[in-house]
Amino acid sequence: MTKPILKVAVGGFGAIGKAVASALDRGIDGLQLVAVSAQDITKARAHMAEHFLNCYDVCPLDALSLTADVVVECCPAHLLDRVARPALEAGKIVVVISVGGLLANPHLTDIAARTGGRILVPSGALLGLDAVQAAAQGRIDSVTIVTRKPPVSLKGAPAITRMGLDLDHLTEPVRCFAGSAQEAIKGFPANANVAVALGLAGIGTDRTQVEVWADPNVDRNTHSITVVSDSANMTLKIEGIPSDDNPRTGRITPLSVISTLKRLTAPLVIGA
Repeated sequence: MTKPILKVAVGGFGAIGKAVASALDRGIDGLQLVAVSAQDITKARAHMAEHFLNCYDVCPLDALSLTADVVVECCPAHLLDRVARPALEAGKIVVVISVGGLLANPHLTDIAARTGGRILVPSGALLGLDAVQAAAQGRIDSVTIVTRKPPVSLKGAPAITRMGLDLDHLTEPVRCFAGSAQEAIKGFPANANVAVALGLAGIGTDRTQVEVWADPNVDRNTHSITVVSDSANMTLKIEGIPSDDNPRTGRITPLSVISTLKRLTAPLVIGA
């Protein structure tokens, strides 16, 4: 019996998108890359010609689902609707990296429910999301996440701009935010996706408490998570190595996407 092949398109050709597309280009059983989307089409084609085994169609964001069964969103959060809506309207699968964008686009979940489409959120930089989801089937009393990042990885965040914080000359840690994940993503749209994913997995983004620190003493994106529930108390710590191409994201993020894609066709799935 021939194993079906899922066709995959990647929306966004930055650090994450390139890594995911490259893995698909090298070959993943049951998956086939068919298209990517990029701001600079010429540059994207040149990158593929130099670094990929094959060249693929480079198309607009809203056209990615025309030839694909699965669309992977690797864009800034404000572009999520353009990537996801056409695919979900067609009843297809969308893998979402900018999970914080789902809070501003609740209609996407409604579309998926209506059409049979699916929205998948990779665990990304977080360990134990499956355990948090399991605990949420009972009672979770509290969830907190404390994020410490090298100052450079917080550059450009709206909350930092409002603070007027000089990230280049910090000599000690500075707490830049304390509040809910719902609010954190507004001030840190490129840095608080992990908090939103944790909130969606557990007791909601409005009840998940977040602290964000700019810490010149760390060189890795560090997340410390505490969950108190009636089934288990959990303390998790993750030290993610920042991407060389984009310090705002970790090296593990594209690997998590690749893992999620592999699960779509794998005969054995762990942690489902």
